Amino acid sequence: VQLVESGGGLAQAGGSLRLSCAASGTIYTINNMGWYRQAPGKQRELVAFVSRINTASYAASVEGRFTISRDNAKNTVYLQMDSLKPEDTGVYYCKMRIADTEVNADDYWGQGTQVTVSS
Repeated sequence: VQLVESGGGLAQAGGSLRLSCAASGTIYTINNMGWYRQAPGKQRELVAFVSRINTASYAASVEGRFTISRDNAKNTVYLQMDSLKPEDTGVYYCKMRIADTEVNADDYWGQGTQVTVSS
């Protein structure tokens, strides 16, 4: 299984970016999907999470500005980021809990994509 991210880049404060993360390989089902970020000198933190039944949750710092969504037919998770702030700068990673059989599931990470927000 491989996760490939796209959509990072440079944005001005107040702007928007949309991240995508697509899974490929032997996939029976995908359970939880999430986005994490890591700023320089800081630990990786959970940004947003969407369950298999499409229940979403967000870090307080992005609530109301970011929207996570999933397309199960495409094995893809998205992160729409609006009203960006300089403190949103970091490397963004997607993570999926993927089952390749009915009884076996593992966590997989994307390669990371840089998001830089200028003031």
